[in-house]
Amino acid sequence: MIETAAQHIGTVHLGRRTFLGFCGVAALLVSLSIAVSVGAVSVSTGTVWGVVANKISPEFVEKTWSTGREAIVWDIRLPRALLAILVGAGLAMVGAALQAVTRNPLADPHLLGISSGGAFGAIFALLHSGLFLGLLTVPILAFCGSLMATLIVLGVSRFADASSADRLVLAGVAVSFIIMAGANGLIFLGEPHASHTVVFWMLGGLGLAQWEHLIYPLVILVACGIWLMSCKTQLNAMTIGDETAATLGIPVARFRLMIFVVGALITGVMVAFSGIIGFIGLMVPHVARMLVGGDYSRVLPASALIGAIFLLWADMAARTIMAPEDMPIGIVTGLVGGVFFVWLLGRRRSTL
Repeated sequence: MIETAAQHIGTVHLGRRTFLGFCGVAALLVSLSIAVSVGAVSVSTGTVWGVVANKISPEFVEKTWSTGREAIVWDIRLPRALLAILVGAGLAMVGAALQAVTRNPLADPHLLGISSGGAFGAIFALLHSGLFLGLLTVPILAFCGSLMATLIVLGVSRFADASSADRLVLAGVAVSFIIMAGANGLIFLGEPHASHTVVFWMLGGLGLAQWEHLIYPLVILVACGIWLMSCKTQLNAMTIGDETAATLGIPVARFRLMIFVVGALITGVMVAFSGIIGFIGLMVPHVARMLVGGDYSRVLPASALIGAIFLLWADMAARTIMAPEDMPIGIVTGLVGGVFFVWLLGRRRSTL
């Protein structure tokens, strides 16, 4: 009798997860369609998917649109929307993992100092080195700066024997301040007329998205996302406490450092192609836990889906609020994220 009831509950939970997953994927596809169709020049969703189908199989769909609209959809808006999906999903998954291993609800990718390192590399490319590798110069040097920041955080944590969650976070914050001081110094020493470009990059933007660049964040997101999903049991244990995780045979300090390194890799690549976009990793995991509970077998994929959808809509807002000018997307995510956390604080106070 008890076994039958347990099987029934398990079936209900599986059906609910399947339904939520289907709704999430459907919402992502709808958001992608709208994101590509909305802009200074409106394009119908039928034309959007017609262009995509024509590119995949030229004989499959009759071409009824102009060459200009095809260029807008395929060369500009679709790679930008796909980059938004990759960046939103990656930053949200990193935020969820960091909140588990630090047991800090305010943890996000920027606590590692990775975004500051990326900013340092990009500013150096824009103001001092020149685009010696063409358009790839900024993302490559931003990624190198992110890796540099990661190594410094890991070095400081080992030097100070900062293996605990709180000390690792403090090491990341300290390194972030130091690197941003260096980045501000580069701005001060650079060409004043180029400062607007630097400010736009530091506030985030997806306008430089190109098809040939999408392979890098895609490969990193898939590989690291699969690894994070394989660690869902350890992440669940870490949310309870270091002592509980250690009794389950988890090497707490080493596992936490591994999460920091993988999070740094994802964040560094995403920041290299999108600039600094805040609040995704901080806000989205909370929304995911409200919808699917605290089990990381559901939190991680839910965070990826919600992060992708949220950044798509944030980019649409950034493109349309001041059209035809692009507003930095970090302004939109910062505004929404700040309002969300004011609401979250009020909600927690009412439950006390």
